[in-house]
Amino acid sequence: MLATLLSAVLVGIDARLVHVEVDVSPGLPTFTVVGLPDAIVRESRDRVRTAIRNSGFEFPWQHITINLAPADVRKEGAAYDLPIALGILAATGALSRRAPGDVLCVGSLSLDGAVRPTGGILPFAMAAARGGVHAVMVPAANAAEASAVSGLGVWPVASLLDATSLVSDLREERRYRGAAAPAAAVQAAPHPDFAEVRGQPVARRALEVAAAGGHHVLLTGPPGSGKTMMARSLAGILPPLSREESLEVTSIHSVAGLLPAGSGLIAARPFRAPHHTISDVALVGGGAHPRPGELSLAHGGVLFLDELPEFERRALEALRQPLEEGRVRIARAAATVEFPALVTLVGAMNPCPCGYFGHPLRACRCAPVQRERYAARISGPLLDRIDLCVEVPWVPPDVLVDERPQEGSSAMRERVTVARARQASRQPETGAATNARLTGRALRTLARPDAEGRALLGAAMERLALSGRAHDRVLRVARTIADLAGDGTVGAGHVAEALQYRLG
Repeated sequence: MLATLLSAVLVGIDARLVHVEVDVSPGLPTFTVVGLPDAIVRESRDRVRTAIRNSGFEFPWQHITINLAPADVRKEGAAYDLPIALGILAATGALSRRAPGDVLCVGSLSLDGAVRPTGGILPFAMAAARGGVHAVMVPAANAAEASAVSGLGVWPVASLLDATSLVSDLREERRYRGAAAPAAAVQAAPHPDFAEVRGQPVARRALEVAAAGGHHVLLTGPPGSGKTMMARSLAGILPPLSREESLEVTSIHSVAGLLPAGSGLIAARPFRAPHHTISDVALVGGGAHPRPGELSLAHGGVLFLDELPEFERRALEALRQPLEEGRVRIARAAATVEFPALVTLVGAMNPCPCGYFGHPLRACRCAPVQRERYAARISGPLLDRIDLCVEVPWVPPDVLVDERPQEGSSAMRERVTVARARQASRQPETGAATNARLTGRALRTLARPDAEGRALLGAAMERLALSGRAHDRVLRVARTIADLAGDGTVGAGHVAEALQYRLG
């Protein structure tokens, strides 16, 4: 007999529907899986056979053929265990009704028949909704994640026996009943508040501009000047995720297997701070079977690279194109996948290897050639993609012990949110959510300076030999500064401040 169920396959952070066709016929006992399965999928025969027997069913010692269609897309992971097991039981008549062809099934099986949590459930559920499927059958631990897709029935199962019972009785009351608004997947660790930062008015201002326009920042200063604290504080002044952003961010973390069991949508903007020993594949994404890297895991939030010159040159250079395009494209022989990568990059570095060049009290021990070699670890093309370069000077003791209250993150967040709202209302037709993404005619139109501003920018281009990319980045930053000030036109003052950050 033949039974057909629906499942799905991940392609990047998206999913495509897969038909799981199960044929059980008389003949020598065999168990064959076709349809471009990987090793984990092929191993499902042992998991499925044992799970069926340990769930109280008789495993058919006949000729079993599993076809995963379409056959031209590689199938990976253990998520096909559950539909394969249900298909075998349906084909042998062990179920009281035929397997539901309008319910998408995913889940990996333990040997005792328990259904384990599976990564990528949110993309699977979104694919089901797009494909007109009315419900999904998912591991119970993933039910909250799947329920984030509106208008889709969610049938949670904890074991194979539970799944067979559900197939026989798909009653409405057995659907998942979660909270009206799914909880955040992970309670984000509290970010430092800018009220804790002493001094550093220029760096504070630069980070506010970066948050408002989505610009990349490089902080340069001696150890202990507050670079790391301010970078971590930046995530706290970003506006909350929209629902569309939350779905995308959650999908990335789901595919990467980083969502805890029982979690729903991620509500907080990501903050990722990988160690400088990270490889280029782990930073940008890739591998034999492409998975998102730290860059995509920071999508919608902040990617903080501390000790920037200590990162491998290959890893840093791999960032160049994704930072420009806002996505990572990974090409393999079988397919090309894309991962979103719209981040605010914050890099931090010392002024020299010992860290004390230019310090008013401590002498630098580095020779000029050492300082030059240290700075050269960050290539010119990568620096050209960073909008704001800011010096973070040593903080004197009298400033550190000053107990006068400083402006906190909440006030800064309000200004950033208002500035981003101005951008969203002004440029919906451009497809650029923030000023940092403005290009071409939209940039020339929306960020065109007044006469004084154009004259100042022209003089700076000639005197400082700025590249065309640098010219555009000055315009974007100037547009953001004007938005923070509530000005409709980019003036000479806005251009002057943007140039200051460019030269920092």
